Amino acid sequence: MQRSTHRQLLIVGIGLSAVGLMALMMHLKPEPEKKEKEDLKILVDVMQLEESAAVFEIRSQGTVQPLTQTILSAEVSGAIVSISPKFVAGGVFQKNEQLMRIDPTNYAVAVDQAKALLLQRQIEFDGASKLRNQGYRAESEHASAAAALATAKAELVRAEHNLEQTYIRVPYEGMVKTKEADLGQFVNAGSRLGLVFATDFAEVRLPLTDQDLAFVELPSAGEITETGGAAGPQVKLTAVQKGQIAAWDAQIVRSEGIVDELSRVTYAVARVDDPYRLHQAGVSLPIGTFVGASIAGRTVANVIRVPRSTIRGANELIFIDDDNRLEIRPVQLIRADAEHAYIGGGAAAGERIALSAIEAPSNGMLVRTTDRPDPESDPEADLEQVAAQNNGRDE
Repeated sequence: MQRSTHRQLLIVGIGLSAVGLMALMMHLKPEPEKKEKEDLKILVDVMQLEESAAVFEIRSQGTVQPLTQTILSAEVSGAIVSISPKFVAGGVFQKNEQLMRIDPTNYAVAVDQAKALLLQRQIEFDGASKLRNQGYRAESEHASAAAALATAKAELVRAEHNLEQTYIRVPYEGMVKTKEADLGQFVNAGSRLGLVFATDFAEVRLPLTDQDLAFVELPSAGEITETGGAAGPQVKLTAVQKGQIAAWDAQIVRSEGIVDELSRVTYAVARVDDPYRLHQAGVSLPIGTFVGASIAGRTVANVIRVPRSTIRGANELIFIDDDNRLEIRPVQLIRADAEHAYIGGGAAAGERIALSAIEAPSNGMLVRTTDRPDPESDPEADLEQVAAQNNGRDE
């Protein structure tokens, strides 16, 4: 009996000792570190919108063409007896310089014959006039002599003109594009001799869309002067020459006044003075060069410029209100280029937009912003987070 009671007391004592030991161990255990609650709001770099005036540049492209181009054709028949050494492809010639000569022998003889005939007809007319004044000749005989004299004068003019046409000249300074006849070749009237063009001006046809026309002032058809042009916007032409970018100044002088039925574009014509730089220093602009064109557009007031990367989809921006909540809103885009987009409506100066990329944004989403950081946040850590987000967006 006593042994049973002693065993029970021992078991109870062991249990109490275990409980006491556990309590002691729990009391001596250090308290766990308190982990601060992590702020899960995304940190966003922002931009405050401002209104300003914008000058738009209109981009286009085209091929350089001569303003004046002439197909040389023979007006008289004969063998070619001389050719200028400049009458080769690429040869530059002066105004009214002789490029070619057709055998003038028959035409010189015709001039001499016409002069002799004119002298004879003049003598006959003078005699008829003298006799008519003395009353010995009828009026009809005098009229016949006058008609013969006029015919002889006309024949002399024709003969002298034909002789002059044995000289092949053009009334401008220019360059030979193609040579299609050579020394000793017999040509008939109308035979093609070559193709030449003037070097005083060159032109480039620049296609413009209807949207482009809203930002550039083109001369109207009524503004074209006797020189064939009007004062329009300035143009910067560029092309690669010898591995480097070269540039030339030009000016819009007219538009062609019609819309192309196939491409639905309007062509503006830019003119370049002295493209081969024959009378001024600089890099020449050969005919046939394909060039890019930057046209100075008109100034538009009260527009908002934002980075192109901030546009979501076709025309949406992510706005951030005063409570740092997101609002996805469509805006009116009036123009965009590779770097910027220009807004004409749907946004106001003073509003803020998100510059950082936000994964799966939604209306009402709460964020942190770099311009209004939380009091307990670390500014340097915030900047590092924004930089990491932007690097991820760039990649």
